[in-house]
Amino acid sequence: MYFELGLQHILDINGYDHILFVLALCATYQVKEWKKIVILVTAFTIGHSLTLALAALDVVSFDPMIIEILIPVTIILTGLVNIFLKPNSADTNLLRVKYFITFIFGLIHGFGFSNYFRALLSKAAAIVKPLFFFNVGVEVGQLIIVAIAILLSYFFINKLKVNAKYWNFGLSGVAILVALKLLFERI
Repeated sequence: MYFELGLQHILDINGYDHILFVLALCATYQVKEWKKIVILVTAFTIGHSLTLALAALDVVSFDPMIIEILIPVTIILTGLVNIFLKPNSADTNLLRVKYFITFIFGLIHGFGFSNYFRALLSKAAAIVKPLFFFNVGVEVGQLIIVAIAILLSYFFINKLKVNAKYWNFGLSGVAILVALKLLFERI
């Protein structure tokens, strides 16, 4: 049940801010770089799993309004990095920085999941099993989004011959614009 709830939560079109973030993560990568995307999304999952667990256990709490503002900020920053930082597949230091920042952004998004997850748990005594399956559902949902993004990337870049730079700019630009709309609505 918690697996399905995690999967539905991440794929829910009404919660498109999380979908948008994952799409922004994918914007600079092509099919041949799928492992890098999976590692990025997993770093994000580890981050949000950590804060989700800590929030569910009432170890940490954060003002939900601040989190709701920070989530679109993470999307905007990811899109800006995609546009202004020249991707270099061989630069392992850049990749490490991206993984770390994605982990930090996952921490922020985890707080966004925490209220929903706490409401699901209600009076449940044990949270480890529900938390594990909820997070696995979220991860599978994110991997579905990644697969769709990679397939779209492949289609546009390899079949329609759209320059990879323009694909990145387009997807990142859309993510930034939608996130700006979200940010202004939440402020």
